[in-house]
Amino acid sequence: MPVTVSSIAEQDIPAAIKCIQEAFAEDPYANWVFDRETFSVERNTASLSVRCRWGVSHAIFNVAKDTEDPEGNVLGVACWLPPAVANPEGKVSWWDWYGSWWLWVQQGITNLKHGRGGLNVNRYHIWKEAQAKAQSEIWDDQNGYYFCNIVTVSPEAQGRGIGKLLFKHVTDQADKEGRKCYLESSRAVPNLKIYERLGFRLAREMICDDDGNAITLYCMVRDPHGIDA
Repeated sequence: MPVTVSSIAEQDIPAAIKCIQEAFAEDPYANWVFDRETFSVERNTASLSVRCRWGVSHAIFNVAKDTEDPEGNVLGVACWLPPAVANPEGKVSWWDWYGSWWLWVQQGITNLKHGRGGLNVNRYHIWKEAQAKAQSEIWDDQNGYYFCNIVTVSPEAQGRGIGKLLFKHVTDQADKEGRKCYLESSRAVPNLKIYERLGFRLAREMICDDDGNAITLYCMVRDPHGIDA
């Protein structure tokens, strides 16, 4: 089946959300940061809808589809954050500021409507602090990093090279620009070997510990390929 990768559109959002939710149903990080007994699919769907709509204009949000499928089902999803070039003065463009503000407001509205939906807020902040520390120590390239925030393939489409295609769509661009890529994985097996085949290397392990209840995330970096060849 011919599969193409394209930017997410409004009509793709429901299927993209379904794909993400299926992939993260048994994810170690998701199981750590959410209380599964009080987890709200409705709230999670609303939150992901906001994230997808934000990503249309402020991220690299792609979907993979079978071009011969008349229903246009989404087979895979990837969200990358574009490289934020190191800025000693901490200046942010108006557009980036607006995007962050819009996302913050919309997520606040979601919380008012649906509550936290099982989110363990304390653990969320533990993760954000650990992530900020890890990135501050790893991200030393002044050209910035393409950050793979989400990548997932629907269960029925796995094993067809769709994940590789979603990665290649951005890593090829990173190679042309001479930029590095970055991701965080919540699974060592089999993910680390898969990402290594895509050119990533383990940079460090990020431990998120909530009074002994901890998970490990794996921070990986991909150097640009072919620049010095």
